[in-house]
Amino acid sequence: MTNSINKPPIWFWIVSVIAFIWNGLGVHGYISQAYQLSAYTDAYTKEQLEVMSTLPSWYTALFAIAVFAGALGCLFLLLRKKIAKLLLILSFIAATIQMIYFLFIADLKGVDFSANEIMAYMIIVFALFLVWFANHATKNEWLK
Repeated sequence: MTNSINKPPIWFWIVSVIAFIWNGLGVHGYISQAYQLSAYTDAYTKEQLEVMSTLPSWYTALFAIAVFAGALGCLFLLLRKKIAKLLLILSFIAATIQMIYFLFIADLKGVDFSANEIMAYMIIVFALFLVWFANHATKNEWLK
């Protein structure tokens, strides 16, 4: 029997659903990029697509790890399982390495990716928030 003290508040569910949707959009973005769907190709110029196609395969692998670990982590938040925290930490690490490479190391060949830079920072901040959120939920024994 679950003690009412361990019952998460309504905002836990709201945040978890929003986080799951956010990571679901990330999964959609990865699949669109991996399969070169129009949702991906229509969002970039020819020059941007050429630069993106030259990024190393490990960069794409980090993208996959980040979004799938994030989506699974959020699913486990909704299922109130402690593994959510580990998956969200993995997602944060993968996303942060990927975004640092994109922002500061990758040779973008002078092509403008300024809109992507804003999203890169948002991804890091949101992934970090989800790690904090899962940690908070674990400490409050909302996750089992």
